[in-house]
Amino acid sequence: MPSPRTRRILLWTGLPVLALLVLVVVWSWAWFIPLVERQASAALGRPVTVGGLAVHPGRLTDIVLSDLRIANPEGFPEDPPLASIPRLSLRIDVMAFIRGRRLVIPEIALDEPRVALRQDAEGRNNYTFTSPSSAGAPAEGEAAEEGPAIGALTIRGGQVHAQLARLGADMTVQVDSGASAGQQAADQLRALAEGTYARQPIKGELLGGAVLSLRDPENPWPIRLSIENGPTRVSLQGTVRDPVRMAGANLRLELSGPDMAQLTPLTGVPIPATPPYRVSGQLDYAEGKVRFTGMEGRVGDSDLSGDIAVDPHPARPVVNATLRSRRVDLDDLAGFIGGTPGDRPAPAARGRRGKMLPDTPVNLPRLQAADIHLTYDGAQIRGRNMPLDDLHAKLDIVDGAIALHPLRFGVGSGRIEGDFDFAPLDNGGLHAKGEVKFQRVDLSRLMGVTPLGEGQGRIGGSASIDARGRSLAEMLAQGNGALTLGMAGGNLSALLVDISGLQLADAILSALGLPNRTPVQCFIADMRLQRGMLNTRTVLLDTESALISGFGDINLRDERLDYTLRTEPKHFTVGALSTDILIRGPFSGPSVLPEPVELGARAGAAVGLGLLFPPLAVLPTIRFGIGEDQRCEGLVRRAR
Repeated sequence: MPSPRTRRILLWTGLPVLALLVLVVVWSWAWFIPLVERQASAALGRPVTVGGLAVHPGRLTDIVLSDLRIANPEGFPEDPPLASIPRLSLRIDVMAFIRGRRLVIPEIALDEPRVALRQDAEGRNNYTFTSPSSAGAPAEGEAAEEGPAIGALTIRGGQVHAQLARLGADMTVQVDSGASAGQQAADQLRALAEGTYARQPIKGELLGGAVLSLRDPENPWPIRLSIENGPTRVSLQGTVRDPVRMAGANLRLELSGPDMAQLTPLTGVPIPATPPYRVSGQLDYAEGKVRFTGMEGRVGDSDLSGDIAVDPHPARPVVNATLRSRRVDLDDLAGFIGGTPGDRPAPAARGRRGKMLPDTPVNLPRLQAADIHLTYDGAQIRGRNMPLDDLHAKLDIVDGAIALHPLRFGVGSGRIEGDFDFAPLDNGGLHAKGEVKFQRVDLSRLMGVTPLGEGQGRIGGSASIDARGRSLAEMLAQGNGALTLGMAGGNLSALLVDISGLQLADAILSALGLPNRTPVQCFIADMRLQRGMLNTRTVLLDTESALISGFGDINLRDERLDYTLRTEPKHFTVGALSTDILIRGPFSGPSVLPEPVELGARAGAAVGLGLLFPPLAVLPTIRFGIGEDQRCEGLVRRAR
């Protein structure tokens, strides 16, 4: 019989051994499933369930999860869940974690994973995670914690089904990284997409290199992507050193299609309508921005080059672009100002009966989708009858507010330069403010686009506008502003056609008793716009034979003219009638008639320049920016 001491030794050693043997016999890794579910659910911010758990310990420990399911957030149906994976295998390097506290996962394998991405019309989706762990994100300036190092990734028979209402998408993507009927090498990643995107058919294929090279900086990961989305074609080919972090990209991107606006759903960046295009360049990711550099191509009849950087900010993407054209056709840029680009026929206007000012509503919803900072230079402007030489524009769009500072055109030795601001209104319209300067603009260049094609002189002056409305007609009907112009030299008939924009030149010249080709010594105009009424302060035309003044109102609200032109002959002519010419009626068809009462009162009178001429009184106060010119000096001396 054992001694008491022996019995005590057997008791204290035997019981732990027996307990260990019992634990080995009844041990189940399933005991840890609730712990795994709690940890995963807390990390993702939604329920995660695991059907089975198996662990094979060792220096490289294998962990197998079966029937893994990640649920949808509240407000979405339970089935299908966001993700379901019948089998997920992980191989973890335990020694790497013990020695350096680094999580190294040499292999991950997913068997027949299913992912269902959903987004409703209000923008709510099931794939945005709001995990409590996000509160512990590193502060600005702190280094982010390094993620796990992943080696081989194997996906067998994967499928992603995306139904995204706001993007008009309903497509299925088949994903596999194993050999497939000789079409791909073992471990090569392949994804095939088919369905609809932006409410147009989409087909796409992605071929990636061996997944073993995902985190191998010495072996860049090759990638080839082709997408057909309706008529739009996208091709991407090159290598990425670190696909997980999108770092070290050396990719060539080619884009082509009938309209760049159709790229908006693919890129997430609002792009105006354009004519057919084809561009290519280098795509990479650095400093948290997607960059498209060394871009070259054509948009309509214009060449285009430059660099674009997109910062995918969580609130709105921020786009910085510097673009250039050696030769640009302004028709190709019409979409950037709400027009119809290229040679497309303009859409039918809603037009009001008998009205001429365009009343098509301004539409700006997409301008709030991103903040855009664009600098554009066109070295040579081309096109039929084009008086402009070059173009420089700096555009900034921040929170829907648009600033064009400046928009500048070269015209011969002069230029037209403007600063404009546009702010969206709650009713869908715009608050527009702008100032334009005309600096020694060559009149012959402007008149060269008219059938007359004659004239000389330089125009200087300025214009301003402050208006609100949902269309150009509404803005002008309520706007305030000013217009001041001065010109030395030229010819009257061409000037009338070019300045007025109305088909009244012949009728006005005939009523004034002037020949069709009357040289202009000096032209001066100073007008004010108040709540849609354009009032004349001074309008003077100094020709070889007469001095012509204009006064009256131009009603932009009702689109009507109530204007008077008066001719004062410089030389005595027997039988000359110096009477007022009345221009009355709607913009679409005004009448040009002599003033009957004054005609009778002044019949047979020859009135010289010395007669009362009030418009000259304000002439010395006007600054025109045309420089010194002797042809206007006489008019200025008489005014003083």
